[in-house]
Amino acid sequence: MGDLILYLGGAKSGKTRAALKETESRPALRYYLATAQGLDEEMRGRIRRHQEERGPDWRTVEAPLDPAGALDGLPGDRPVLLDCITLWFSNLMWEKPFGERGLGFYRRQTEGLVEASRRREGALIVVSNELGSGIVPMEPESRLYRDAVGLAHQIIAEAATAAYLVVAGLPLKLK
Repeated sequence: MGDLILYLGGAKSGKTRAALKETESRPALRYYLATAQGLDEEMRGRIRRHQEERGPDWRTVEAPLDPAGALDGLPGDRPVLLDCITLWFSNLMWEKPFGERGLGFYRRQTEGLVEASRRREGALIVVSNELGSGIVPMEPESRLYRDAVGLAHQIIAEAATAAYLVVAGLPLKLK
């Protein structure tokens, strides 16, 4: 079983940059599991810039709805960076209304990702936005989203060999 490492932080905190550095410290030919979807020109531009920054030792695999399934399809000895949990859950929410699935669905999705990571020798480095530091959202669907992401973070952090909170580009080791 390879390492499972979690990088949490706010928007533009430097969490992805820290996770990239972690992944690049491992053997070359690395995989980037992308949950972002280029649904508009601005997002397509972001995706292109990120791909260019990663360079030739990276292979991008788009996995907006099933990163665990995509992970199972990759070579088990290669390092993989999954970016990010919050976009993955947003994608699932748009596919089917969040309230129709409930917290249990998102728990099972997260547990499936953790199980997929346990079947690998190579590291899985996971990036996600920390949502728990803000106010309680007014809308029930937003509260359920925040709760599901928070639960996912707890499940991944418990299984992880290391976890970091990134603020202003500085990773603070939590575990």
